[in-house]
Amino acid sequence: MSKLIKPEGYAPLLDLQQTERAIKKIKDFFLTSLSTELRLRRVTAPLFVLKGLGLNDNLNGVERPVTFPIKDMNDAQAEIVHSLAKWKRNTLAEYHIEPGHGIVTDMNAVRADEELDNLHSIYVDQWDWERTIRREDRTLDFLKKMVGKIYNAITRTEYYMCEMYPQLQPFLPEEVHFVHAEELRKMYPGMTAKQREDAISMAYGAVFIIGIGAPLGDGQPHDGRSPDYDDWSTPNEDGYNGLNGDLIVWYPVLNRSVELSSMGIRVDAEALCRQLEMQHMEERKQLYFHRRLLEGTLPLSIGGGIGQSRLCMVLLHKAHVGETQASIWPDEMRAECRRAGIVLI
Repeated sequence: MSKLIKPEGYAPLLDLQQTERAIKKIKDFFLTSLSTELRLRRVTAPLFVLKGLGLNDNLNGVERPVTFPIKDMNDAQAEIVHSLAKWKRNTLAEYHIEPGHGIVTDMNAVRADEELDNLHSIYVDQWDWERTIRREDRTLDFLKKMVGKIYNAITRTEYYMCEMYPQLQPFLPEEVHFVHAEELRKMYPGMTAKQREDAISMAYGAVFIIGIGAPLGDGQPHDGRSPDYDDWSTPNEDGYNGLNGDLIVWYPVLNRSVELSSMGIRVDAEALCRQLEMQHMEERKQLYFHRRLLEGTLPLSIGGGIGQSRLCMVLLHKAHVGETQASIWPDEMRAECRRAGIVLI
């Protein structure tokens, strides 16, 4: 299976039982660190939402949500969440969370259209977080400050795990490097977006690519992003567009870049209208979430998601996300992993 990366001579540094215990340590320690850094309070999250409210994440706009009828509600259609990007902002309003504080939850999702490989599974588990902000916080400097706090929580957890398991050696740099997607395009002409991510993360170890979703100088976005949660179109202090981005690290086990978090300052009413128009989706203005935002009953916010199984994979030096989560994989992939010494849960 060509999509599978098989590191030569790979052998897991922790066995199955050690891995299960280590996953628990990472999840507990990182959640405490993240909550402390960003002043987040845990809330309970849904596995599914009603179809037609505009609360589900549209991702790149082509992924189909898993849908089912609810018998006791006249077969009303429910959707398994893709993520909680918009649900969280609604919850900030319902819980009256003040600026400077936020919420965090364990998000579990099913993405049936995901292309399966070392990093991607149909089962998605994230720490989904959202924080209320003030109008004056809608700046690139504030975004970078929040990214730095998240990265501090990641490196602190890496240090903790290396202390617990001496066979693990730290590899993440102390600081994250910031670059706009347009700058990145100019730095590496002729490369694809994925190749640019590999090149910049190999050079710096950890990078945050700003402006994911906005059309670049060649007319194409670095990567797709839904128009109704991240603000990727507002001009920022550096002269580019976008107040969002992806946190990416260079991962030596697979010899490639790995995205750990997607996040950003969320759209205000002006940015929402602009981005819906840019993507020819103005009809979404009639949905529940969008009406609330346009009416001014939702707070300004910043938020994102951090992959749980993927972070565990990276911090435990695993070669496949299936080594840190239980999911469904093609028989051919399972067999190929077994031959390569990759033990899937």
